[in-house]
Amino acid sequence: MRNKLRAAWEARAGRLGIQWHIMAWLTLFVAVLMLLLWLFQVVLLDWFYQAIKTHDIREIARAIAQDIDDDDLSRRLEGLRRQPDLYLRILDREGNSVYQSRPGPQSMIHDLDREEIASFFQQAEKNGGMALRQFRQQLPAPFQRHPDGPGRWSKPENTATLLVCAYLAESQEQGTLLILLSTALTPLDATTDTLKAQFLCIALILLLLSAAIALALSRQVGGPLVALSRGARELAAGNYDTAFSGGGYREVRQLSDTLAYAAGELSKVESLRRELIANVSHDLRTPLTMIAGYGEMMRDIPGENTPENVQIIIDETQRLTGLVNDMLDLGKLQAGAWTPDFQPLSLSALTDEVLSRYRRLVEREGYVIHFRHQGEGMVEGDPTMLSQVVYNLIANAVHHTGPDKAVSVELEETGGWVTLSVRDSGPGIPPEELPYIWDRYYRGKKPHRRGLAGTGLGLSIVRGAVEQHRGRCGAESQPGEGSRFWVSLPALPTGGG
Repeated sequence: MRNKLRAAWEARAGRLGIQWHIMAWLTLFVAVLMLLLWLFQVVLLDWFYQAIKTHDIREIARAIAQDIDDDDLSRRLEGLRRQPDLYLRILDREGNSVYQSRPGPQSMIHDLDREEIASFFQQAEKNGGMALRQFRQQLPAPFQRHPDGPGRWSKPENTATLLVCAYLAESQEQGTLLILLSTALTPLDATTDTLKAQFLCIALILLLLSAAIALALSRQVGGPLVALSRGARELAAGNYDTAFSGGGYREVRQLSDTLAYAAGELSKVESLRRELIANVSHDLRTPLTMIAGYGEMMRDIPGENTPENVQIIIDETQRLTGLVNDMLDLGKLQAGAWTPDFQPLSLSALTDEVLSRYRRLVEREGYVIHFRHQGEGMVEGDPTMLSQVVYNLIANAVHHTGPDKAVSVELEETGGWVTLSVRDSGPGIPPEELPYIWDRYYRGKKPHRRGLAGTGLGLSIVRGAVEQHRGRCGAESQPGEGSRFWVSLPALPTGGG
């Protein structure tokens, strides 16, 4: 039942905008505040007044009881006489007055007989030494002219509520004494009426003021959010040129900046998606067309079934295989399905093994790969994954090296890191392209050598695999001076194998 009510409330609240929510909550806050003021200043005013008067008269009686044998008590009691509407009597068990203040019109304790005094004694003893009573007393008042007609006089009702406190005190000289304190509880009807009138005026002013503040606040806070919501809907519809303006508060500006950043990133993703479709369709269509064309030619034309034509079909098949494998490897890295099987290994030996396999593929094209290394470069990693890293770095250098077809591979260990770097002698990478070379399917604007164009996924696989090994990667390039790609992995401590 509670879940249903909550769902209904959320559904109803969802149909209202933030501006109306702000106004509703601020109005509710003011209403609760008015209710509290009404309760404390009007409804409970008399209760608070009586509670304060009761506390005061009780504390006075307790102080007198504690100092009942003090030599300076008489001077203190005389000081109480200056308090208006406060009367005091101290009596022994026989009803004899030990001390009493000057009687007044509301000092009924001065008119008590012995039975009433004995009753106060008994009640105080029964209640642990203190008793409180309230009395209604008729006070004398002058005759006034009756409002019904001339010549008629009436005595108006003039009553007061008296609060009497009886407190027992133990005196070493006089035994048990009864302290009687009396004070008048002033009627608060007139005060309450005045507060009611004031409350109505204050409530009206606060309601109008809260409505104005709620309207201004809802426009200041809700206005930018409404604009951001409108822009977000346009962004969701595919309009990546949407401008977000977040004025007002810091959080609204931060949300605006975040949405603007998201729009830029989504625009890049959309561009990459289109480029991906174009690249993949081209990379798949070209080899398939060549395979189909050479296959039909070898089938239909006598004498065309030559080793050269068969090699072309094999090369194009390998290109397709490389593209599919790269896409699968990158997908597994991004999905976290390809986790490294860490084991101690020599990065130098691993690189030499990859180079021995790669030389067979490029030696017929005249490429020269130099490998220089210092030490074994012991690291902890996955052999298959790191082999893919080395292979992709070398393949990238071969694709982009210069006319000398030279590629340099270096391995060094410094500062607890094993760094493998691959340098080519190609045209280099423009500075504006360096931040994007690790993005998937990014292949730059420079034309590739025929037959050696990459898939655009190799460097993305390198970065993903190196991050899995808690390593670092980077690139350095100057236009016309070639490029250097490097990866660094944490070195195994000496004897850590």
